[in-house]
Amino acid sequence: MKKTELDRFKKLLEVTRKKIEGGLAHLEEDALNTSQRDASGDLSGYSLHMADQATDNFDREFNLGLASSEQQILNLIDDALRKIEEGNYGICGVCNKPISQKRLLAVPYAPHCIKCQSEQEKKKRQA
Repeated sequence: MKKTELDRFKKLLEVTRKKIEGGLAHLEEDALNTSQRDASGDLSGYSLHMADQATDNFDREFNLGLASSEQQILNLIDDALRKIEEGNYGICGVCNKPISQKRLLAVPYAPHCIKCQSEQEKKKRQA
């Protein structure tokens, strides 16, 4: 891959990283730094209704799941940026063949080519 292409992907990865970090900070703040009472807006001394607690717990679990997914993407972005520095960006981690530019434009942190990615997804579904 040419240096100009690598620079373009590096900028794309950095912009994507900043967006995800901002969203992740917001999710973590909502899920981890707010008590159930604060989240519900309840200022009274009464305990929350069981249904309200269940909804709050569901929302908290959902946000933590999103934060986990976002963190995994950040890890993939960091790996892609490292690969750019090492000179092996855009190479599939399974078959060692080049990843198509179309795929990298859609998912710049993609660690695998489309063929290897779909094979891994099939294995996950069968397990």
